[in-house]
Amino acid sequence: MPELPEVETTRRGIEPHLIQQTVTAFHVRDSRLRWPVSDTLVQKVVSYTINSVERRAKYLLINFDHGQLMLHLGMSGRIRIIDQHEPAQKHDHIDMVLSSGKALRFTDPRRFGSCFWHDEPVAQKLLANLGPEPLSADFTGHYLYQQCKSRKAAIKQVIMDNKVVVGVGNIYAAESLFLAGIHPTRAANRISQPRINHLSETIQQVLSAAIKQGGTTLKDFTQSDGKPGYFAQKLMVYGREGELCRNCKSVIKGIRQEQRATAYCPRCQT
Repeated sequence: MPELPEVETTRRGIEPHLIQQTVTAFHVRDSRLRWPVSDTLVQKVVSYTINSVERRAKYLLINFDHGQLMLHLGMSGRIRIIDQHEPAQKHDHIDMVLSSGKALRFTDPRRFGSCFWHDEPVAQKLLANLGPEPLSADFTGHYLYQQCKSRKAAIKQVIMDNKVVVGVGNIYAAESLFLAGIHPTRAANRISQPRINHLSETIQQVLSAAIKQGGTTLKDFTQSDGKPGYFAQKLMVYGREGELCRNCKSVIKGIRQEQRATAYCPRCQT
């Protein structure tokens, strides 16, 4: 599933191609995404000019003077900038054609993604009650400690809660906890403030590094298959169950938390 660094990489990749472009056509080949694509979207975007592209949590926000088009990549979605005449393939569900002759193409084999206008009730509900961005000034060690000190839930579940902080998905939660030396099952309210402070820093460190990895492919965004280079990063624990820890050579363990795989080092994380 695309996580915050992947979505931010996508935002940075598409933004130069969208700014000050007028939408000349909007084709929906299959409206059956996680929520049905509204028939009114064509009227909302065609003939209007794009001002900017933002990201909130894992949502891409394409801004017009009169509102926002919201896109979510779901579990398998990806976005590319293509020539408007490039033939569509089986899972190419949406094309937004631009005055430049290019098009933004949304592809989603599993159809868990979404496409809304900002004032649709579902869109408003999805954006409500979101926590701060992890790379913003609002996300500090003090803030995270205040969120944790009354919670008995496992720390990994707390930092993956979008009401606490947005965009810390499974991969980056596991990696951040490893760098902070915190066991993923430890109760959030049993962790000292200095350790929580360090965790907030490692979350920012891991996400920033992942975004930087993705950034190396931005110049080729229109030519690639839409899968930037963040997967090339050297993961410490995620997906490495049964392998040796890069730090202490212990065997990386794997468990399940809330139906998600969790990897950790039993010696480095306490």
